[in-house]
Amino acid sequence: MQQLPVMESFYTLQGEGYYQGHAAYFIRLGGCDVGCVWCDVKESWDAQKHPLFTIEAIVQKAIETVTEKAGSTKNVLCVITGGEPLLHPLDELTEALQKAGFLTNIETSGSSPLSGHWNWICLSPKKFKAPLPEIVPLANELKVVIFNQHDFKWAEQFAKQTNPNCKLYLQPEWDKAATVTPLIIEYIEQNPQWELSLQIHKYINVP
Repeated sequence: MQQLPVMESFYTLQGEGYYQGHAAYFIRLGGCDVGCVWCDVKESWDAQKHPLFTIEAIVQKAIETVTEKAGSTKNVLCVITGGEPLLHPLDELTEALQKAGFLTNIETSGSSPLSGHWNWICLSPKKFKAPLPEIVPLANELKVVIFNQHDFKWAEQFAKQTNPNCKLYLQPEWDKAATVTPLIIEYIEQNPQWELSLQIHKYINVP
């Protein structure tokens, strides 16, 4: 029976990107080989530091947590994140979540082969380990973290590879927000195909 390393799971509001403000159940898997210097969950990097749970146990906890508050899991967003979740095979997990009524959403750098059954793919490419070319056109959402001025060119590099319906977001790196947010605003004014993504969960103090 497949097991996955789970760092944490919780029900909250999605703070970023297309589903910002929506209720969402998060499953954060351990393990990452990207290693962003500004990562705010570096404790997720080592998969061996996190306990293994069966697919059945992971999904059962999701069902119990969400139904306790919402009464049903139907069409509730379930976000698989990390770490880098694609280090793990995700077909069984996502199939079970969808069978339970959840909408499946992955947040990934795209640096490993795609697995899983997804209602929404959020691709956040990282300079530290670029996404696989075959994943970029599959993204429903491209969310690029802006750390410095050069990141705008990095963002455009991948925007050119997305499908025509992909939503495009620029997000300030949290510790640099005071510096880069004005740059992002100006850039979006000049390039209106992009939208601003803010980490509102950090402003309203939820997980």
